[in-house]
Amino acid sequence: MPEDDGIACLWMRGGTSKGAYFLGSDLPRQTADRDDLLLRIMGSPDPRQIDGIGGGDPLTSKVAILSPPSRPDADVDYLFLQVFVDQRLVSDKQGCGNILAGVGPAAIERGLVPAKDNVTEVRIHMVNSGEVAVARIETPAGKVNYRGDAAIAGVPGHHAAIPLLFANTAGSMCGALLPTGNPADTIDGIDVTLIDNGMPCVVMRAADFGLTGQESLDALENNSELKARIEAIRLKAGPMMALGDVSEASVPKMTLVSAPQNGGSIATRSFIPHRVHAAIGVFAAVSVATAARTAGAVGADLAVAPDDGNYLIEHPTGALDVFLDIGPDGEIRRAGNRRSARKLFDGRVFPR
Repeated sequence: MPEDDGIACLWMRGGTSKGAYFLGSDLPRQTADRDDLLLRIMGSPDPRQIDGIGGGDPLTSKVAILSPPSRPDADVDYLFLQVFVDQRLVSDKQGCGNILAGVGPAAIERGLVPAKDNVTEVRIHMVNSGEVAVARIETPAGKVNYRGDAAIAGVPGHHAAIPLLFANTAGSMCGALLPTGNPADTIDGIDVTLIDNGMPCVVMRAADFGLTGQESLDALENNSELKARIEAIRLKAGPMMALGDVSEASVPKMTLVSAPQNGGSIATRSFIPHRVHAAIGVFAAVSVATAARTAGAVGADLAVAPDDGNYLIEHPTGALDVFLDIGPDGEIRRAGNRRSARKLFDGRVFPR
């Protein structure tokens, strides 16, 4: 399809992120051509993304590509792409649990998944990790409902809840839950836990950097010395986590933890990885919650363990709930989370 005619695009909020949802059939088959197109659509590289639809922030420069399922236990394939804001780079090296929240509604809106009356379960093949998530979408009278009473931190108002359930996420990108085999390691004199339960994360104590863990986003964003130290640790953690050279990758995520202050399980400040996250990603929260219950892991001694498996991960704009289904031998069988999504516009986007 000629670019001058525009490309069908569904712009949605998923969780605490926003992104462009495309059908794979509407995009170029070749990766280089596809990425070039997405950079032009988003307006990258440019700190403001002024000549595209991106919002000048990693949380609003995301893409979901939906396709018919490539495996029998799924209803739709979902490929997540992070379009960098100020670099000419598109990465598929991670998934996104927030944008995932919009995949079920988008798949129904685009006719990839037929809606049932009342509730439609959508089995989503997360192509980035190879796992399947199940989303439950409210579809009264066979149409997606976005209105409801559910509130999530970092999103104004109330919307229809979208429960998400994940299984077999341990080692999704690193090959093992603890890729070094250790609950804790040391990098540049800082104790770290290298963990991957859906998102590769490096968990560190805020106190080890002379911080309380309650610092504001601006304070952390403007602390260039801190960010340089964290990036140096990230670059060394990459090979240790079987991720190789991560200098141009958006993983691992870097998370500072401290004791909870608002009735949660643990407090966090996350870097994604070069900007400070206004909240925390869904899969990153699952990884942090898993670390919080792992003996010997960094931050486990700071965490308040819930009785019912519902971990509340505090972040700068509120808290994110993570449910861990713990087996009889202490293994994590499944992880769950509740998100919401909203359709913002449906139309055609015109690349520059």
